[in-house]
Amino acid sequence: MQLHDIFPFPEERKTRRRVGRGSGSGLGCTAGKGHKGQNARSGGGVRPGFEGGQMPLQRRLPKHGFKNAMFKVAYEIINLDSLLSAFEGKSDITLDDIYASGLARMGAPVKILSRGELAAPLAVEAHRFSRAAADKIRQAGGTVAALEAAGKNGS
Repeated sequence: MQLHDIFPFPEERKTRRRVGRGSGSGLGCTAGKGHKGQNARSGGGVRPGFEGGQMPLQRRLPKHGFKNAMFKVAYEIINLDSLLSAFEGKSDITLDDIYASGLARMGAPVKILSRGELAAPLAVEAHRFSRAAADKIRQAGGTVAALEAAGKNGS
């Protein structure tokens, strides 16, 4: 038995449309294309967005704003509570530990946010920290090590 034998069953598979095979098929004669016109021709039809020569919608609407998607840095967000639950009893958390635990994709820039409470001092290394998260870690007696994010400011 192989994957294609399992599902869907042969009687549940949709048969392909066979056009131009006689009038009994329902798709004979003009093969479902109607009579004459641009879409009835071989290779006919218009490109997406074409409105018959009228100025198309994507050109009628104004361009607006500044797009910086190519240089945007997407941070992996980690809250303090998920950091504490992943590293219980550990007082020193490095970036390699975060990647190894699966909290963030390998090599992705990491930002720590402040949800959760700290009881013990904690030394955390990440690319960025929210102001509230950094304050919470420092108030608990820990240290914050902010690294330079790769790809930031055009580098």
